Parts: sequence; structure tokens; C-alpha cells
Amino acid sequence: MAQIVIKNLRKEFGAFTAVQGSSFTIEDGEFFMLLGPSGCGKTTTLRMIAGLELPTSGEVYIGGEEVGQKRASQRNIAFVFQMFALYPHMNVRRNIAYPLVSQGMRRADVARKVAEVARILGIEDILHRPVGGLSGGDRQRVALGRAIVRDPACFLMDEPLGALDAEFRERMAEELRALHDRMGTTTVYVTHDQLEAMQMGDKIVVMNHGVVEQFGRPQELYDWPATTFVADFLGSPPMNLLRFSGSVAPDATEVRVNGATIGMPALREGAGGELVLGVRPEHVHLNDASAYRGCVLAAEYLGTSQIATFDTAHGHVRVRLPASTRVAVGSVTGLDLDARTLSLFRAADGRALVSEGNEGVLCHG
Repeated sequence: MAQIVIKNLRKEFGAFTAVQGSSFTIEDGEFFMLLGPSGCGKTTTLRMIAGLELPTSGEVYIGGEEVGQKRASQRNIAFVFQMFALYPHMNVRRNIAYPLVSQGMRRADVARKVAEVARILGIEDILHRPVGGLSGGDRQRVALGRAIVRDPACFLMDEPLGALDAEFRERMAEELRALHDRMGTTTVYVTHDQLEAMQMGDKIVVMNHGVVEQFGRPQELYDWPATTFVADFLGSPPMNLLRFSGSVAPDATEVRVNGATIGMPALREGAGGELVLGVRPEHVHLNDASAYRGCVLAAEYLGTSQIATFDTAHGHVRVRLPASTRVAVGSVTGLDLDARTLSLFRAADGRALVSEGNEGVLCHG
């Protein structure tokens, strides 16, 4: 196991900067998620941790040792790729054993470690089978076995479930998290799927255009996003973002939006001009007496709940409601926004204002 520390990491490809001054710490034994859209720099960051790419500048520490300019083979890491990268001419047993055989380990020790890994992954019954005839889920287990058998300081995984269908993805996500809990090895996992990140991760880094937007625990990022990008990227549906013009003073506990007074956690800083009010769909409630009004555009049934979309003076607001609540398209009603849960952002740079709710949580990387 090993702590991983990233300091001011930067990667340039000619005139293009893929990663811009990233800094964060992955604690020993954490399941750590690198999350963001395609092209945000998350895979490049992972490859620099692995030694598959050398940083333009900055430092990478694994277990207290600076390894930024060392080759991958010198870092005691195991990499799991999205496309499995198995040897098709070998059976499952030989695929798992290959890293140990290439190191010259004794045959008896190799057999013992392969048997142990197969037991952990529940694949003892397929050790003799060629990998070409396996299902996607079993091939991913074999790829994991080949990584685990080396007993590395940390696992690095680049969208390892991306090639699986939805059912296998959900099952393998549960298995991966359970495997991590049993082994306790530091794991860094790249994904663009925010639900996967929230489900599996102890901590999450959210990246955008090569910049760390925020990092922290999943619930912290969901409840108190540091930027409008994080607010919009996390959650299904994402946070409602209501743009308006106004000003707020330090210690203010309410804002005026389109003639309605809306309460919020006490601010620690003031701002003026174009602002954005953020509220999650589950924190909006129907109240015909409320001054903030919306017209029902649609209702999407989800089984135990529904998502109703309202047209307001500041754009669409999505509200998570019980499935039994009746909402008629075209009707107008008041909307209450839960004052304890609201975020306020500056529109110019998308940064959240520090408030009683989010102080101590915000981290702008």
C-alpha cells in the first residue's frame, strides 16, 4: 500500500496543455476516482502516475518516493486497461501468471499465488480456458487477476468497465469495490461516469480542460460543488443553475430572485453582478403560496419517483417528486427552494461563494 502525492503536475503536448498544475493527495488504501469528460486530462494524469507519460513539470510521489522521471517498471504499480490487454494465445492461468514468470519466480510460488488470486476473484473453474471464449466480465476478472498477482503498491485503472454492457458494469463495480475493501490497496480509477465515481470512490477529483475543479468525498462534492461545472457534471439530473443579476453582502442569509426572497446559508463573502443560484432537484418542493413560480413543461416517470420540469423566469428547473404526486402539464405553481442546501456562484468565473454550508469543503485545486 502507498500514499500518492501529486504536486503541480503539468503535461504539454507541443502547444497543447493536457494537465495544468494539478495538486492532490491520494491517501494510503483509498479508492480514488479521477472523473471528468473526454479530453479533461484524467487519463493523462493517470499515465503520469504510472510512468507511461513523463510530466513536463511537477512531482509524483508514491510511498514517499519521488518517481516523476522513473519508468513504469520502477514504480511497483499495476495497470488495468479498458480493453483488457490479455494474451489471446494463453489460457487464463498463464495470463495471470505471466508477470510472475517474467520476473523469474519459482514455479511452485507462481502456482500458489495464481491459485490465491483465482480464489479471491472466484475464477478457479475457468483457469484452464482460453481467454478468447470468455465473457467480457470474466475477461475483466482475468485482467484484474494479472494485476493483483504482482502484489503492487497501488492499482491504476483506466475505465476498466467501459467495454462492458450496463448489467455487467453494475455487477463488476460492486465486485471491484468489495475486492478493494478486502485487499486495502491504494487504487486510482479513471472514469467519465459520475454515477460510477459516486458509487465506488472514497474521494473524487473532478477535472475539466486539464484543471482540477474540485476534490473531496463524493457527498461533499455533490452537496457543495466548488464550481458551476461540478454542479452541472455531478448528479442525475444535475443541479439546477438559476442565473440572475443582483448583489449580496457578507453574512447575507437570503437573495432576491425575480421579486422572490429566497433563503440560503449565511454567506462568508459578498458579490455583485451576474450570479448563479444552485439547487438540487430533490431540494425543490411544490408550494402554491411561494412567490417563485414555474410552469410545468413535462414529467418523466422513474418508478418510485418522477422528474418534473418547470419553466421559470431564470430557465428550466427540474424537481424530483414522488411518483404519486400529480402534476399537470401547463399548470403554474410555486416552488420552494430548501434554504439549507443552496449554493451561490459568481457567473463570471463559475466559482462558488463561501457560505456557512460549504466552508471547509471547497477546494479549487
